[in-house]
Amino acid sequence: MAEHGELVSTNDTALDSARAGDPGRLWITAASQTGGRGRNGRSWTSHPGNLFASLLLIDPAPPRRAPELGFVASIALAQALREVLGDGPAVKIKWPNDILGNGAKVAGILLESAPVAQGLACVAGIGVNCASHPDGPLLYKTNDLSAIAGREVTPGMVLEPLAAFMAHWLGVWSQPAGFETIRAEWLTLAAGQGEKIRVTRPKDVVEGVFKTIDATGRLLLQQDLNEIAIDAGDVFLLPPAQRPN
Repeated sequence: MAEHGELVSTNDTALDSARAGDPGRLWITAASQTGGRGRNGRSWTSHPGNLFASLLLIDPAPPRRAPELGFVASIALAQALREVLGDGPAVKIKWPNDILGNGAKVAGILLESAPVAQGLACVAGIGVNCASHPDGPLLYKTNDLSAIAGREVTPGMVLEPLAAFMAHWLGVWSQPAGFETIRAEWLTLAAGQGEKIRVTRPKDVVEGVFKTIDATGRLLLQQDLNEIAIDAGDVFLLPPAQRPN
């Protein structure tokens, strides 16, 4: 574990550590970030009191399977937040790897990788709204764990179970047919399965019923008699009034 005060980005520091020869299985945390980022180059608001952490792994899987790490990390994070929040609030995963608490985004995961001398450096960057959440015009509704729980939730309260769950699910993933087990567990935590959703892709917007994820993690969307496999996009859960009867 490498703990820092202020960093530009825990992901950047993790990749720098890999380039310097670190063997991996290294957690890097920061009290705040000046250049935190989310998926698709979006900025990630990084106020003190929230969790900013990155896990560095070297060659965790064959390169073609590296994107599966996002599903491993999202299961571990969702289970850690369920442990922190207890049985009350619903914690779900919104494809591919946003974490919702009572329907609002409370955490996100950013995967990045780079070739280094030791192999392929894979980093799972994790941001959790523990004490506060951004407001203003945003893609998604957001919330924070302290507001949901009605009590203070600190980064340390999240990181301890997160590290334990992550170690467990990395072990599961490493087994033969490990992603089959990961996929099945992920689906038990999935938000919106069996419901109508909207997916914004770089060139279009599609709607349909979220059926499942396939053996590679693609989202399968049912449109009447057609099934669409989605590799990437922003998922929006639709209110009941916009869902099919």
